[in-house]
Amino acid sequence: MHQDPFTTFKAGQREGWALFAPLETLTTPPAGALVAYAGVSAGARVLDVACGTGVVAVSAARLGAKVSALDLAPTLLERAHQNAAIAAVDIEFTEGDVEALPFADASFDIVISQFGHMFGPQPAVTVREMLRVLKPGGRIAFSTWPPELFTGLMFSLVSRYVPPPANVPATVLWGDPGVVAERLGSAVIDLEFERDVMQSPCLSPQHYRTTIEATAAPLLKLVQSLSDQPAQLAQFRRELENLIARFTQQNVLRQHFLMTRAHKR
Repeated sequence: MHQDPFTTFKAGQREGWALFAPLETLTTPPAGALVAYAGVSAGARVLDVACGTGVVAVSAARLGAKVSALDLAPTLLERAHQNAAIAAVDIEFTEGDVEALPFADASFDIVISQFGHMFGPQPAVTVREMLRVLKPGGRIAFSTWPPELFTGLMFSLVSRYVPPPANVPATVLWGDPGVVAERLGSAVIDLEFERDVMQSPCLSPQHYRTTIEATAAPLLKLVQSLSDQPAQLAQFRRELENLIARFTQQNVLRQHFLMTRAHKR
């Protein structure tokens, strides 16, 4: 049986993102924006890839779409089930890997992902799988973080202290329209981009840093990795707090994101 060379990396992702749920209040408004941008409508067959706590899936289902959703982290899927139950919508949730989607070819009208598919370690495989399960003429749409703005800069800062595996491309490349166009290539037409902003309450840079250190996988890993290097950890925290301050005004941290939309040939 073929052994996935990224098994250890994916296990770390599954564990690291298990504590993400408190951030769903921040990602809920962008979920509505992405669902609208993707053109989700009643009756459409929609797949939410790397669905997390289900905010995109629930948003789509509330419009009458027939939604399936997949995530690597079972803890997040438990929360997603709860969110669907509260909203009284029927969603098929599956634990699984974006690089091996357990769905038949051409199963969906729309394949969508909010800040999730970009963590697949092999972009070419991720793109191939997302397009494989999409019907010809169907829409692919996703949100990612531009490398030159807050969240992209934060991920780059984290990578300076805890570099990713050598064979895993930087996540922030998914926020570069040129890279996205190259990755989707000739498999799509009508490629479009739009920017929006997620506004996060930020009482102080220290408050926001404390929150994401307890919820976001890259930050969790970094704090664990530097636990026996207090000077380096303190330096990272100073740099991160300075970055947070640059993008914060009137207790609001502005986190710009990129939305991508295209049709499969």
